[in-house]
Amino acid sequence: MTEAARTLGWRTPLIILLCGCLIALIGFGPRSTLGLFLSPVTQEKGWGRDIYALALALQMLLWGAAQPFVGGIADKFGAVRVMWVGAMLYALGLAGMAYATSQGALILSAGFLIGFGLAGTSFTVVIGAFGKLLPVSWRSLSFGIGTAASSFGQFLFSPLAVGLNQSLNWHTTLLIFAAIVLAIMPLSLALARHELAPDGPSAPPQSVREALRKALGHKSYVLLILGYFTCGFQVFFITIHLPAYLVDRGLSADIGAWTIGLIGLFNIIGSISAGYLGDKVPKRYILAAIYFLRSLAILVFIMVPASPAASMIFGATIGLLWLSTIPPTQALVALMFGTRWLTMLAGLAFFSHQVGGFLGVWLGGLLYEKTGSYDVIWYLTILLGFFAAVVNLPIVEKPVARPVAAAT
Repeated sequence: MTEAARTLGWRTPLIILLCGCLIALIGFGPRSTLGLFLSPVTQEKGWGRDIYALALALQMLLWGAAQPFVGGIADKFGAVRVMWVGAMLYALGLAGMAYATSQGALILSAGFLIGFGLAGTSFTVVIGAFGKLLPVSWRSLSFGIGTAASSFGQFLFSPLAVGLNQSLNWHTTLLIFAAIVLAIMPLSLALARHELAPDGPSAPPQSVREALRKALGHKSYVLLILGYFTCGFQVFFITIHLPAYLVDRGLSADIGAWTIGLIGLFNIIGSISAGYLGDKVPKRYILAAIYFLRSLAILVFIMVPASPAASMIFGATIGLLWLSTIPPTQALVALMFGTRWLTMLAGLAFFSHQVGGFLGVWLGGLLYEKTGSYDVIWYLTILLGFFAAVVNLPIVEKPVARPVAAAT
C-alpha cells in the first residue's frame, strides 16, 4: 500500500470529488434561488426592491470580503472547520429571513449571516480543497466538475423553491432550505486536511504575508482580478433581478424560475467544458471568449421581444457562459502561485468578484426604483463584459518565480 493510500484511507479521489460536489451543490443551491423570493417578500412586507437588493448586495460583499480570510484558515487548518461554521451561519441566515419582521432583520439575516456562511461553504473552499487533495492530473477538470455541481444546485433548487412557495409558503421554504444546508457538515469530513500535496520538493515555506505581497505585485494576477469583477457584476445582477425583470415584461414567475434553472443546467456543460479546455487552450483566451460572448448574449436578449422561448434560449446560452469563468481562473491562480495558499489567493480574487456582485445587485435595485426599469444596468453589464474580455488577454500563464529552498 502506498503512503498516499494509507494517509487517505477511505477518502479516495472519487469520494473526495463526490462529497465536494455535493457540498458545492448544497452550498450554492439555496443561495441561487433568493431572487425568486424578491417579489413575495417585498409584496408581503411592503418593502421596496431596493431594500431587498441592498440586503443581498451586502451578502455578496461580505461573502467576498470574508473569503480570503476563510481561505487562509482553510489553507492552514483544513476545510472542515470553516465548512462547519459556515453551514451553521448559512442555516441561521435562511431561518432568520423566514422570520424577519423589519428591514434591519432582513439585512442581518440575508446579508450578514448568509454572507459569512457562504464564505465557509462556497465552491471556492471546495475547489481549494480539490487543489490540495486530488492528483495534479485531476486538477483542472475537477475545478470544472466542482463548479458544475454548484450549477446543478441552481438548476435543482430553482423549481424546488417555486414549487414549495406555491404549495406551502416562502417562510416554510426558507426553513426547509436551512435544514438541507446542515448536510454540508458531515459531507465535509471527506475533505479533511492531509499533507500530501505540497507545491514541490524545491519550494521553500511561504508566509501569508509573502504570498499576498507576491500576488498583489503580480500584473497578471491583478488583471485576472479586474476581469473577475465583471463576472460577479453580471452573474449576480441576473440571478437576483432577472425573475422580476421577466415579470415586469409580462411573463409569469414560473418562466423566471425555469430560466434561472436552465442557466444552472447548461452551466454544467459550460463549466466542465471550461475545465477540460483549460489543459488544452490558453486559459486567458477561454476567459476573454466567455466575457465577450456573455455581452453579446445579453445584448440580443434585451433587444428581442419578451417571450417564454426567448427567456429559455437566453437561459441556456448564458448558462454555457455562467460560472465557466471559475475553472480557468482557479487554474491560473494555482499555476502562478502553487497550491499552498490557493484557497486564500483564489478567495482574494473572489472578493473582486463579489464587489462586482454587490454593485450589480444593489445598483440593479437602486436604478430600478429611480428609473422604473432595468435598461441602464443591462447596458452597463454589456460594457463591462467587453472590458473584461480585453483585460484578460495580456495575462501571462506561467509560474511566478520563487527562490529555491536551500539544500539540507
